[in-house]
Amino acid sequence: MSPHRVNARELPQVPSNSRKPLAVSDDGGADSGRMEPVTLTTERLVLRPFRPIDADAVFAACQDPDIQRWTTVPSPYERAHAEDFTGRICPENWRDDVTYDFAVVTKSDGTLVGAMGLVRLAHLRTLRHQAELGYWTVREHRRRGYTDEAARAVIEWAFTRLGVERLEWSSEAGNEGSRAVALGVGFRMEGTDRARIVHQGTRRDAWRGALLPSDWGLPSTTPYLPSKAPETSNAPQVSEASGRASTAPSAV
Repeated sequence: MSPHRVNARELPQVPSNSRKPLAVSDDGGADSGRMEPVTLTTERLVLRPFRPIDADAVFAACQDPDIQRWTTVPSPYERAHAEDFTGRICPENWRDDVTYDFAVVTKSDGTLVGAMGLVRLAHLRTLRHQAELGYWTVREHRRRGYTDEAARAVIEWAFTRLGVERLEWSSEAGNEGSRAVALGVGFRMEGTDRARIVHQGTRRDAWRGALLPSDWGLPSTTPYLPSKAPETSNAPQVSEASGRASTAPSAV
């Protein structure tokens, strides 16, 4: 994901399959040979590609210690970082069909309230069709449901327009706010990856989750055959003395 891939701290809303149609404006797409910038519209928000005029707002938002703590933005965060992100990195990512970075702004007055990014994990035209979702929210605009609303728009776009068949989310273990948003839009937690993230020179564990089109009641081009539940006789044995399983457990 881009250097500004982050995960938001925001309260989730209850997931629902009864969604309003998503308004999409673009000049191309996954079948056009290159990804043209896309704008998504929700009830309260506009999700559009970042522009150079967003540099001041991005710079101000990324002074937040929480964003620097839980994301991959540079720290300390300088204005040159914001200018490079909005003026070069984002346009190149769209052009190269690598990462789709959205500025999340209010429909009413265009105020930047967050960022949402979709990263292609493998080329969307291959059989893998996988991507990863990341996000952050400006401190003063948290707990208003903006991140949930924006995430749902990008997820719907990914499933219905890009052909994504597995959407992943990950965050450094301990980022409860980001995990709450992911759970709120339907991600299922799949485990903890040891030493997955390098942050400030230290390897750290990461939580991981995934969302499938079927979780949202949507079709998938490639058939999915889930594994069978393990036999009861093969379950880990628990010691009455210690109360611990005899095999190593997994978590999110």
